[in-house]
Amino acid sequence: MKKAILFMIISTFSFSLMNSFVKYLSYYPTFEIVFFRTAGSLLLGTTYILIKGIPILGNSRRLLIFRALAGITAMSLFFMSLQYLPVGTAVSLRYLAPIYAAVFAIFLLNEKLKTIQWFLFLLAFSGVLVLKGFDQELNTTGLLLVLVASVFSGLVYVLIRKIGNSDHPLVIVNYFMFIGTVIGGVLSIKGWIQPKENDWLLLLSLGIFGFFGQVFMTKAFQIAKTNLVAPLKYIEVIFTILIGVTWFHDIYSIWSLMGILMIIAALVANVIIGKQ
Repeated sequence: MKKAILFMIISTFSFSLMNSFVKYLSYYPTFEIVFFRTAGSLLLGTTYILIKGIPILGNSRRLLIFRALAGITAMSLFFMSLQYLPVGTAVSLRYLAPIYAAVFAIFLLNEKLKTIQWFLFLLAFSGVLVLKGFDQELNTTGLLLVLVASVFSGLVYVLIRKIGNSDHPLVIVNYFMFIGTVIGGVLSIKGWIQPKENDWLLLLSLGIFGFFGQVFMTKAFQIAKTNLVAPLKYIEVIFTILIGVTWFHDIYSIWSLMGILMIIAALVANVIIGKQ
């Protein structure tokens, strides 16, 4: 269990750094950032797949493409939201995705929810209302972007479950990264901004941090029970808020922190209850 906790800490810190770099680089066009984020992970993922001899084209190809398109939409909207919101707030709101995933799963996978889970989802959305209703600094455009991003992230979760064990996890991720590289590259051509000297390292590191965040998260889930590991994902919110305060000088009102706490507490409880 100690090793799983260490892996999750490394994973969440990697994702936190990646999101913070995206926030810092937000003066670049969104799809240019998407290109660098996916291209770096694509290079690392493809190399690993070829070395291990994993069939790179996969089996559920149609579902793999749908998952990739939903993932690219979610990523792009989330990156856009970082132009308007404190990075910790954006990450917290993106974690509403499991709620949408649960709703999609009812219709697409015939899954059922416990009554208490609906109450927890209501508590999480109440946290959003507290954020928007009492924090006048919260940008409406950013809020809408990240909420729609979380809907598509929820769809991604369900599509991955639909794919199941028919494809290797790295193949699923690699489809996402390949299509993201193509779409991000094509859509960034017209508005391409040549990176400055110091920005090259940050842009190239996006794919590296994203890849290692994914790898260590996968390792953690492989060696420990899901209901013990999954709540640790939300450590990312703490890391991101701390980075936002120290690096970007983000300011969180008491209402902002209360809303974020309501969202995270409800979602952690849902993970634990859902796995019982």
